[in-house]
Amino acid sequence: MATAKTSSCTGSTLLQPVSDIISLPIDQVNFVVCQLFALLTAFWFRLYLHPSKTSTFVRHVVATLLGFYLALFCFGWYALHFLIQSGITYSIMIFSGVENMHKYCFVAALGYLSFCQITRVYVFDYGLYSADFTGPMMIITQKITSLAFEIHDGMARKEEQLTPSQRSLAVRSMPSLLEYLSYNCNFMGILAGPTCSYKDYITFIEGTAYYPQHLETNGKENGKYKQSDPSPKMDVIHKLSVCAISLLVFLTISRRFTVVHNIDDAFIASTPFYAQVVYLYLSMLATRPKYYFVWTLADAINNAAGFGFNGYNKDGTPRWDLISNLRILDIEFATSFKMFLDNWNIQTALWLKRVCYERCPYNPTAATFLLSAMWHGVYPGYYITFLTGILMTLAARAIRHNVRQYFLASSKHKLVYDVMTWAGTQVAISYTVVPFVLLSVQPSLKFYKSWYFCVHVACMLLVLALPVKPRHIRNRQQDNCLLHPHQQGDKPVVQNSHSTTDNNYNQKLKAT
Repeated sequence: MATAKTSSCTGSTLLQPVSDIISLPIDQVNFVVCQLFALLTAFWFRLYLHPSKTSTFVRHVVATLLGFYLALFCFGWYALHFLIQSGITYSIMIFSGVENMHKYCFVAALGYLSFCQITRVYVFDYGLYSADFTGPMMIITQKITSLAFEIHDGMARKEEQLTPSQRSLAVRSMPSLLEYLSYNCNFMGILAGPTCSYKDYITFIEGTAYYPQHLETNGKENGKYKQSDPSPKMDVIHKLSVCAISLLVFLTISRRFTVVHNIDDAFIASTPFYAQVVYLYLSMLATRPKYYFVWTLADAINNAAGFGFNGYNKDGTPRWDLISNLRILDIEFATSFKMFLDNWNIQTALWLKRVCYERCPYNPTAATFLLSAMWHGVYPGYYITFLTGILMTLAARAIRHNVRQYFLASSKHKLVYDVMTWAGTQVAISYTVVPFVLLSVQPSLKFYKSWYFCVHVACMLLVLALPVKPRHIRNRQQDNCLLHPHQQGDKPVVQNSHSTTDNNYNQKLKAT
């Protein structure tokens, strides 16, 4: 057992004794230990390498070298792929010219990622996640392509051609090699991200992230809460508590409810259908805490270093959710497919919007789904999930447009609607992502056959039977909603301008 775990690790085996004691693969132990080390280093980075005490050059160098060290510890020589991918795309940026470099960088970064995913999956360890060096490469790919488009917007396009979001994120000068490597490979995000815009990262390194936030609250000067360096301590403590709970839940229930058990022949033959539905929900519920743990810990690391400040709430308390990747309660209590997707892997959704949906001239929705599938990897299960997701999205939209208004007459009716849509959403999400977990075609189809493709059939019938308003009408209605934000409840009144723009854009994108 220990030998198998050791052989699957391409990084350091220094912690192998710990792996044997707690019965976790060495690559997972390396990852957690490195992230905890990054967390402690982040506090040191914020306190002792504060912009007021040291230069941006030193902060870039330290962040980059620490990132490379963590990558080498976890992935060994495979970490060289991070440098190769960054080196190739930086050379393209320098030598190809700003007019077309965003296209070349997009193809090169995504192509190199796909090459590594193909070789890892079909040459080395199909279906295994041990020492998966392509995980960090997925985040680096997002950063490379985002920056390439932002430079193109800032140096090759006219102001009037840009959307408000593109204008606020546009980069007006070419970054140095050190800045580029620091952005791609810093110790705060090298292992688990999340991705972020280049301008946000640079303002963090330079220590100017807090300056634009000293605005007015309710028409009065926010002097009471005005401060140059708000503390992330309480947010970090809260996020670490969420991590601990998520890890405990995952270790407790993940082995009792496994996704693969849904396709066990004896289980299918002996279990009533309603019990299969319940087990499906519980098994998919058991897989989510590991994502909660990884993404929340990554968010806490960035916050501990002073990165992630997103303005102030109405009561003057600081917000540290600029690069947060999920909202757990909104996910678990989602009452629509849209609400679930709005709050899951938030930064990747922003990346897809910025580099694909906003820019693709032909069928941007299909192009965005395709890009998302390609970015995730080459397992067939990913493509089955995204194709099913398209059908689910259309059916959910049809139900919302034709049914929801009948349940808004009273709070009791609305409660009934919310309960039904919550149950339907959780089953639909679980049904959709089974292939994402099973990965291969045969087990994925086996699961859908055991359910007689009933959800697929129901969604097709709903799409065909229920009319949906044309897109231009939905867009016009959504624009009217965006012009009256006071009707959508209280919102934090001070935050980064491009974050506000992206939130509004995301509402419009997901609604359509």
